[in-house]
Amino acid sequence: MGVERIWLAVGFLGQAFFSARFIVQWVASERRQQSVVPVFFWYFSLGGGLTLFLYAVYRRDPVFILGQGAGLFVYLRNLYFIYRKPRVAAAS
Repeated sequence: MGVERIWLAVGFLGQAFFSARFIVQWVASERRQQSVVPVFFWYFSLGGGLTLFLYAVYRRDPVFILGQGAGLFVYLRNLYFIYRKPRVAAAS
């Protein structure tokens, strides 16, 4: 398998992670009959964002790199807030 095919597979894997995050969010919302964003949404976002960021770096696409890099910050920040919450509540 050539290098180009491997990187193409990496790109498709990143897109699969992004697709999975919307499926997870949709199923969770349907179960609760209200809009919710489960923690796995952020994990799939992070996985997809990181994978696509690496793909963009390989492709040397500055627009794609900037977009995915900014997204990674948002995904990590949301996970930080999620895991910080129990400690903040316990400290109160």
